[in-house]
Amino acid sequence: MRRPIAVTMGDPAGIGPEIVLRLVADVRCDAPVLVIGDEGVLRRTAAAIGLDVPVRSVASPDGLAGAALGVVHVLSETALPDDLPRGRVDGRAGAAAYAYVARGTALALDGRVAALVTAPLNKEALRLAGIGYPGHTEILAALSGTERYAMMMATDELRVVLVTIHQPLRDAIDSLTVEVELATIRLAHEALLGAGFEAPRVAVAGLNPHAGENGLLGREDLDVLAPAVRAARAEGIAASGPWPADTVFLRARQGEFDVVVAQYHDQGLIPVKYLGLENGVNITVGLPFVRTSVDHGTAFDIAGKGLADHTSLLTALRHARTLSGSR
Repeated sequence: MRRPIAVTMGDPAGIGPEIVLRLVADVRCDAPVLVIGDEGVLRRTAAAIGLDVPVRSVASPDGLAGAALGVVHVLSETALPDDLPRGRVDGRAGAAAYAYVARGTALALDGRVAALVTAPLNKEALRLAGIGYPGHTEILAALSGTERYAMMMATDELRVVLVTIHQPLRDAIDSLTVEVELATIRLAHEALLGAGFEAPRVAVAGLNPHAGENGLLGREDLDVLAPAVRAARAEGIAASGPWPADTVFLRARQGEFDVVVAQYHDQGLIPVKYLGLENGVNITVGLPFVRTSVDHGTAFDIAGKGLADHTSLLTALRHARTLSGSR
């Protein structure tokens, strides 16, 4: 791959710096990556956890195609103080994490990196920095001018696309419309086409228990979800449902469906995360570039202690390479 994949460092006070270092040091990371972060934080973290990995500053992503493996090539976007505390919410860390995402997005939009992989940020730290976005997905959409987007959580066994993301449950239910549901079904279909599926089978999870029991347990499944499924099928999409949410994820895991459209955050994320945080990856569908991420948070309780597992970041990198190759 001539263009490198960019990896943002995430919140400097969390486990982001450690898992980025461990990613580059892992022999399974078989291509150079461009780390967007803070050189000083990376060096201090490497020393704190006793990881012997070289950290080298670079000015741009150019020329990394043939660079040595096992070396952290960092594009330093900040110069944070040596005494920035680990494991605590800090507005300076929130501002830095946002800066890394902004730089990575700009490089991806310019076509200078093949994909963007993000380590976790902290929503409270963003808020302290005066940044009003609830998460990566909304930041990336705003920076790229993307109006139609969705979050897809994926493992090797299960893929889930969310209709609503970071909203209170009451607001999420109120925001469901036929148009919103149909747009998400389309995004799920298009995302799997981009990943190499010829005719993706899209299952729609019901909102109410037993998908509403034909209106006995709520009208949303009849009045919103079912019409969206019919409209998708009229467009040639292999959509079905709404199916009872208590079984549709198992059916997808067993191979009956290729992706499940879930109605709200926890409905979709619980089954994916139950399969193991280390196996999951977060993919933003609808962006003009490939973006993947870990499916865990900043883990302030273990930051800087040498206990963080980088497997999810490695999985996110693998998915980014596959998706950017397909694209």
